[in-house]
Amino acid sequence: MTAPPYRTLSAALRERFGTRVRKITLDAGLTCPHRDADGGGGCIYCNALGSGTGAMSRGMSLEEQLVGQIRAMGRTSKVNAFIAYFQSFSNTYAPVDVLRSIYDTVLPFPEIVGLSIGTRPDCIDEERLDLITRYTQTRLVWMEYGLQSANDKTLQRINRGHDVQTFASAVDLTSRYPMRICAHVILGLPGEGMADYLRTAGFLSSLPVTDVKIHLLYVIRGTSLERMLQQGLYRPLSMQEYAEATARFIGNLREDIVIQRITGDPHVEELVEPQWALERSTVRNTILREMELSGIVQGSLIG
Repeated sequence: MTAPPYRTLSAALRERFGTRVRKITLDAGLTCPHRDADGGGGCIYCNALGSGTGAMSRGMSLEEQLVGQIRAMGRTSKVNAFIAYFQSFSNTYAPVDVLRSIYDTVLPFPEIVGLSIGTRPDCIDEERLDLITRYTQTRLVWMEYGLQSANDKTLQRINRGHDVQTFASAVDLTSRYPMRICAHVILGLPGEGMADYLRTAGFLSSLPVTDVKIHLLYVIRGTSLERMLQQGLYRPLSMQEYAEATARFIGNLREDIVIQRITGDPHVEELVEPQWALERSTVRNTILREMELSGIVQGSLIG
């Protein structure tokens, strides 16, 4: 099989650990300060689950989530090395003692070789990073910060609740600690076009970011974005438009950045539009075909 024209997470993990590694997504039952602050629901694309599984609200403890997924993936994928990914909402938005008890849940599991903490760039400080650094002694650790766009006007439009400089400051602070930094971006945000996507790629390439996740903006039920769609104020990208945007975004990223994902992963019961977002293999193949036809590989469009 031909290797993708970009640096993938699976290849980077195999280089590091010598085996296949899978992610376990966890719901720690936390929330988001942006939703708390104004009661308006936070970002326009976010629903009550905060891009997570809702497992904690269904009564599943972190231990149960870990054990269940380790067993399931071990049976189906024959994998025995995992990354614990705290995904839902903002996983540094709690007192430090509470965060310690949450992160410590992974310690009794030798199969957990990595720890990934998804949060907002306005929810991090030295005290929290000092705590998280403890886990780098035995595991590979990522901090995952949502940027979404390097355009402040877009961040205001999507009700993001922080600006671009807040993200840059969080990355600068985190770069002083022995952990990786993953940035989340979204292509297809209202009011944005190719120039915005490439500006975001260039911005990330100028920072000490080690990993990037590229997400498609899809509309899920119960969000402000769904209301915008119904009112004719938003049109999702077509698959081809998304493939072209992603290909050029990757072409403008530094070669050493690990690209952890290149599309979204919506829950079928929540998705409103576009329905093609469920066709992950087709989306991936369309992006790869666009890169091949355009002669693009990671970093080839820089400069």
